[in-house]
Amino acid sequence: MKRMKSLAATVAVAGAMLAVPAASAAELTPAQVAGDTQLSEVRELTPTEEIEGQKWYQKYADDDRVLKLEATSPAMDGRAVPLAVIKAQNPDRPTIYLLNGAGSAEQDTDWLNQSEAVEFYADKDVNVVVPQAGAFSYYTDWDVSPNQSYLKGPQKWETFLTKELPGPLEAHLNANNKRAVAGMSMSATSSLLFAQHNPGFYDAVGSFAGCAATAAPFEYEALRLTVNRGGGEPEQMWGPMGSQKNRYNDALMNSDKLRGTELYISSGNGLPGETDMPSYYTGQGVNPAAASVGAATLQIEGGVIEAAVNHCTHNLEAKLKSQNIPATYNFRDTGTHSWPGWREDLEKSWPVFEKALF
Repeated sequence: MKRMKSLAATVAVAGAMLAVPAASAAELTPAQVAGDTQLSEVRELTPTEEIEGQKWYQKYADDDRVLKLEATSPAMDGRAVPLAVIKAQNPDRPTIYLLNGAGSAEQDTDWLNQSEAVEFYADKDVNVVVPQAGAFSYYTDWDVSPNQSYLKGPQKWETFLTKELPGPLEAHLNANNKRAVAGMSMSATSSLLFAQHNPGFYDAVGSFAGCAATAAPFEYEALRLTVNRGGGEPEQMWGPMGSQKNRYNDALMNSDKLRGTELYISSGNGLPGETDMPSYYTGQGVNPAAASVGAATLQIEGGVIEAAVNHCTHNLEAKLKSQNIPATYNFRDTGTHSWPGWREDLEKSWPVFEKALF
């Protein structure tokens, strides 16, 4: 009887494993996604005074591990977008598009300045592309440009990053047809949407502390808090709350389109951890008064934001599980909406990306 029960349990487990669909390799090429869209021109970066003043450029201007490129965007009136590229050691390697959060390089809150991304990816033999612009844009296509503050001129970031750029850039890098996209905070939402809007184009997606939902009242107002900082309104971006375009850009509503893609999804819970305490910063030589003020901001503002993100991310987890779509989750026991968690995500997402890309 025990052997029969054991056999039955084994069969049940095996059946459950077979019922969970494994992520399949992406097959779409950049040319197929681009269609008749006019493509970017990729070239060496000509640094402007603004770029020369940014900390990432000052840090890596003479570092051969980082290619300094720029790519034009026909959809944004020929705008030249700076790109920091951690180059693979060999040709025919995959590409990871690593998107910055709300302030991006314009506010020195980018991956190169705020993390050890260059050091981490330097020996991974993968191309890592970080667009060093796009502050407060959600890396999406806006209906109407605010044309002020950080959001001047046409805002057609999704067209640029998914249609105009991949073909010319990946050819420039001698890359293969394997790719991933990842982002943190604002761009964690964008990364999910890029994959949903282009099924079969990305082998893996990383969503680090973002909110998939955008079309419900609370989540729509969260959009407003972000884009207001850049001089815009969500109505200018995706139209009124619940509109067709808003719903199209709600990654929770469209979660079924993530099927077949390897997923890494993370969040803290808003409770302060070791890296949110004044002692963490005084230990690094920060003035005690400044450390106390910074820690208070992290614990209050960062805590509230991350608690909301945690709620969003658990909703996405529940939805994906109900659809039998597998993902790797990293729910941290503590952590505010801040860089220590996203630095951890670089490392913990790598096994998911490596599995999908290699």
